[in-house]
Amino acid sequence: MTEPLQTEPVIVRRAGGVLFATLNIPATRNALAPEVVAALAAAVEQAETDAEVRALVLRGAGGMFSAGGNVGNFQARLDADASREDPVATRNRQFGYFMQRLSALPVPVIAAVDGAAMGGGMGLACAADIVLATRDARFALSETTLGIIAAQIAPFVVQRIGAAATRRLGLTGERIGGEAAVAIGLVDQLAADSAELDALVAEWLTRIGRCGPNANRVFKTLVSRCGQEPAGPLLDEASRLFAECMRSEGAEGVAAFREKRDANWTVRFDADAVRTAQSSR
Repeated sequence: MTEPLQTEPVIVRRAGGVLFATLNIPATRNALAPEVVAALAAAVEQAETDAEVRALVLRGAGGMFSAGGNVGNFQARLDADASREDPVATRNRQFGYFMQRLSALPVPVIAAVDGAAMGGGMGLACAADIVLATRDARFALSETTLGIIAAQIAPFVVQRIGAAATRRLGLTGERIGGEAAVAIGLVDQLAADSAELDALVAEWLTRIGRCGPNANRVFKTLVSRCGQEPAGPLLDEASRLFAECMRSEGAEGVAAFREKRDANWTVRFDADAVRTAQSSR
């Protein structure tokens, strides 16, 4: 059973401790208009603050993940008063703040890409921890074909696929399919079609559902600090976090292992549950 939390432009439903956020403006190919980003930010905030949320799944309605930036709004930004602060730069940076927040979200994020993920849409996928896609999905850093750049998503794309692949895609506007996306590390696993993608999402959510919810939050946050802080102090902190986990969820996890049973936090998903939670109806 799912609980509707929000309607357009992003439908957010909750099932089994997972938030399913479905971009839902097919007429614009789920472009990342301000109202869409605001709705996504609200879902991220809920996942940040609600300890019962265990994962976030991003998907697009209408057979399209996201076409990226809303080109229809570009001219209005160019016409706005730039005497004090450039509105183009301001709006662009606002999206970057959202990307930082999404990337730093302490719960696992799954991007389920059916159709195209262009520009900022590809950036959304790159900020996820697990990217699943249909075989006929398409990805591109298409900004340069419009004479602009993939500005706020660049660090997240580089982190996901590396600088060389990012340069190749960004400097050519090349569109790649699912198999090529797997080859460069953008996509983790492919599905044959949308129905199989639902089953694949269910499989990965079931894997996440076997993990301690707090342990996942602590681990993801710890990993984000690796390479950013000196190893010695970070490992000191990691030992304290390990002990805290051991004395909380760890006690149940070890007991479940010894007794050959599921831990009390275990949740399983099937394709029907995923399909219902992601429905735009």
